[in-house]
Amino acid sequence: MPLELIDVAAAEDRRDVVHRAVQALAEGRLVAFPTETVYGLAASALNEEAVERLIGAKGRPEGQPLALAIRSADEARDYVPDLSPLAQRFARRCWPGPVTLVVDDTHPESLVRQLPDGVRKAVSPQETVGLRVPGHQIILDVLRMLAGPLTLSSANLSGMPDAVSAEEVVQSLGELVDLVLDDGPCRFGQPSSVVRVTDNRYEVLRIGVVPEKTLQRLSNLMILLVCTGNTCRSPMAELICRDMLARRLGCSIDELEGGQGRRPGVIVTSAGIAAMMGGHASVEAVRAVAEMGLDLRDHETQPLTGMLIRHADLILTMTHSHREAIVTQWPGAAERTLQLSQDGLDISDPIGGPLARYKQCAGQIRAELEARLDELDLEANN
Repeated sequence: MPLELIDVAAAEDRRDVVHRAVQALAEGRLVAFPTETVYGLAASALNEEAVERLIGAKGRPEGQPLALAIRSADEARDYVPDLSPLAQRFARRCWPGPVTLVVDDTHPESLVRQLPDGVRKAVSPQETVGLRVPGHQIILDVLRMLAGPLTLSSANLSGMPDAVSAEEVVQSLGELVDLVLDDGPCRFGQPSSVVRVTDNRYEVLRIGVVPEKTLQRLSNLMILLVCTGNTCRSPMAELICRDMLARRLGCSIDELEGGQGRRPGVIVTSAGIAAMMGGHASVEAVRAVAEMGLDLRDHETQPLTGMLIRHADLILTMTHSHREAIVTQWPGAAERTLQLSQDGLDISDPIGGPLARYKQCAGQIRAELEARLDELDLEANN
């Protein structure tokens, strides 16, 4: 069958483009997709013959694994049921996007075990598997309509420059590929960063779009404290939590985010469900924590956002109603969102009260944080 080239931008209905790509993959054909990094060559991971064709078309050396393109970070657990907290963190923060995660593939309930033998050997020759959720809507729409994942590699001959346009795909692979979806030049024009995660450590196998410094920051454990206005309870909790963590980890507050080598650091931040941007902590809150030797004068308020929720590993709310508001708006964060008080009591709002009430509130926050941090396995999580 001759090569078919579809101009995505000129298509009357992008849904028709998606359906044609899905049909081609289901029939065992090879499809070149635009992604945010470089053009990728894909085959259905349920079709062993198509995957063999992909390997042959690229001239890919034996034993060099193909990546699996999956639908979402949540789906990663289907392929790696014991995905470590660090790997979950990278997946949640980086996907869809230009990062490929290489993780252990030894769990007996992994969906990789249900792939055809030849495909399993192609994606997991050494008991690891590379997972990615590409950041391009066309391939994401196709993945959502397919029964299984895609095997994915760059759309070029092995050893040759990556293809960053449909024209370069055709020049490199010609009629070895069946369908090319042309959506113009790739956004980044360089390959994904490849990160190997083993338990609570990571190794950068390939520097790509995301630089090492950014990957280090993305690896950090993040604790988010939430109240209403982000002027007293949650900022006091943020600073108290930082101080307690620094003492437990044997470092200064300023060193918390740095991590050690390939181990993550810890970020502690706060936000308010009804906060404005750029406000200040209340005078009484500043005075209350000053008596603990902590300085809250530089605090700037911020509203709770979807990005903060997505990045947070642990979300601690001051009240039951705060938690309910978060879970209602972001149901996927439910298991990461806890009320600060373990016995379900609200941390009462001291706003408008005397300094003594703020000091009492700060003391209650400290006691509850002690209990929460006792149950947080810092070694496993960072």
